[in-house]
Amino acid sequence: MFMHNKKLQYTVRVSEANPVLASLMLEQFGGPQGELAAAMRYFTQALAEEDPGRKDMLLDIATEELSHLEIIGSIVAMLNRGVKGELAEASLSEADLYRSLTQGGDSHTQALLYGGGPALTNSSGAPWTAAYIDTIGDPACDLRSNIAAESRAKIIYERLINVTEDPGVKDTLSFLMTREIAHQKSFEKALYSIEQNFPPGKLAGKRQFADLYVNASQGNGDSDGPWNSGGEWKRLDDVVGQIPLDGGAGSATVKLTEEEARDLSTFMQRLESRVDEQATPAKRH
Repeated sequence: MFMHNKKLQYTVRVSEANPVLASLMLEQFGGPQGELAAAMRYFTQALAEEDPGRKDMLLDIATEELSHLEIIGSIVAMLNRGVKGELAEASLSEADLYRSLTQGGDSHTQALLYGGGPALTNSSGAPWTAAYIDTIGDPACDLRSNIAAESRAKIIYERLINVTEDPGVKDTLSFLMTREIAHQKSFEKALYSIEQNFPPGKLAGKRQFADLYVNASQGNGDSDGPWNSGGEWKRLDDVVGQIPLDGGAGSATVKLTEEEARDLSTFMQRLESRVDEQATPAKRH
């Protein structure tokens, strides 16, 4: 079960209303790298997790992400609080109110459609979607995806910190950014605690191709590094000369029944291009 504590996990101090900044903050409320997406990602993973330790960790982090959603949503609400009252009470002239709403971003959309509250959208107004959640049900895959998600969220928080001069907002964003680092560490430890975490899944793959590096983009700028050179790799530079890699004909074939082959032949004959005839407009039958 869930319970709610009315105290925020971290105090939100906003120096002044700023609806434009509020629009940008929505990226971490309802965006693909935001707190709602993170909470739903980890919560759904936890429900299906069989390992007690990973299940506990995922529930802990998912629940904390909901706390972070509350924090970033509170920042948005505080930044919109001034224009919320002005719009509701029509205390400004039409021209001044219009200017306050259209300073930039989607602040006018927030104020008009959502009353100044945080909307489940990203900073461009695109609605939140479950398509942000890329869970696949294999812990080795999902933990790697979680690590990447926390890394991306950390970068978004960095960028948000860089676009505001409000010291209180900066402080709270720094807290949220730092928690992304902590979660990334937890997911990394959980991944490495799985002895057979690479490659993900049960099947090892075709051995002759597992250590093959295909130099498919050749020319000025070719580089060597641990990702394509050394004792671990068999490097293929003569790509055209070596394909197909399986030693076959390099074509696609399928075995058809006699009836399937006959129907396909009829279909091909009916739609065959007549290159020896001049093309004319379609004629009615």
